[in-house]
Amino acid sequence: MKVGVIGVGYLGKYHAQKYKNIENVDLVGVADVDMPTAEAVAKENDCKAFNDYRELLKEVDAVSVVVPTSYHHDVALECIAAGVDMLMEKPITTTVEEADTIIAKAEEKNLILQVGHLERFNPAVEAMMPFLTVPVFIESQRISTFKNRALDVDVILDLMIHDIDIILNIIKSPLETIHTVGAPVVTDFTDIANARLIFENGATANVTVSRISRTNTRRMRIFQPGSFINVDFANRKVMTMALKKGVFQENGMPKQDIVINSFPEGDALNAEILHFIKNVRERTTPLVSGNEGRRALDVAMQVIQQIKDHQKLGVYAEDMSAR
Repeated sequence: MKVGVIGVGYLGKYHAQKYKNIENVDLVGVADVDMPTAEAVAKENDCKAFNDYRELLKEVDAVSVVVPTSYHHDVALECIAAGVDMLMEKPITTTVEEADTIIAKAEEKNLILQVGHLERFNPAVEAMMPFLTVPVFIESQRISTFKNRALDVDVILDLMIHDIDIILNIIKSPLETIHTVGAPVVTDFTDIANARLIFENGATANVTVSRISRTNTRRMRIFQPGSFINVDFANRKVMTMALKKGVFQENGMPKQDIVINSFPEGDALNAEILHFIKNVRERTTPLVSGNEGRRALDVAMQVIQQIKDHQKLGVYAEDMSAR
């Protein structure tokens, strides 16, 4: 299979490295508007460098698209026109309407469209799945130190969309209402945010994200009938606590079974790319298809819009007008 990478900045260069080491896959080339960057990554991975990604599309069967989100729609349409399968980094596009367009056109040409929600391949997420029953309440925290990247989008599209995607995948009910709060702090976009997602079956998820902390925290806690799951992404541990029905301790409290499972550090990006290659070869539906990427984007955009509406009326608007 002949593959390429479009956009080899912070993340794209890692895509190229993974493809280079996959058996029976030929990394033909990489493309970037910054030709020195393209040439450096091409040299490192023994492939061609392209300044115009459309020239690369003439030589490949599949590509990773790792350009800024604002260019996803236009690049995707060129890939579809060339008949090339895509692994599109998250978020799928900047608007739901753009996502609908590329999903429909990819389906018309029977092309694979996989969206790079990397956390689906995180060993922590995979480790917690067997313990899930019917989640009632989920609390998720994704707190990150400030990094000089992805500053063309707010923290919802940068970080929260990961947790939105996971939550929508494990709560099997339509979303009913959203309550949000958020604010820009060091960029022109929202840097810290909280969203409370309430589903039709009564399940609720409380999601907090920040990209301006001094430390990194990645944790998800899931409460469900008879059990509790605590996922510590950083320390690679899943703790489960189950209550034994009808069995009590001396103090009258229900008997608890507490199990802590450690999981090995994995390579989520490599797993994601191997999954993409498999889908291209076998023409199977990706774990995170275009439709699932669109679903996560739709909720993320609702969160963004609600925060913007609050900011127009709240303290932040007053502060800005005072300046």
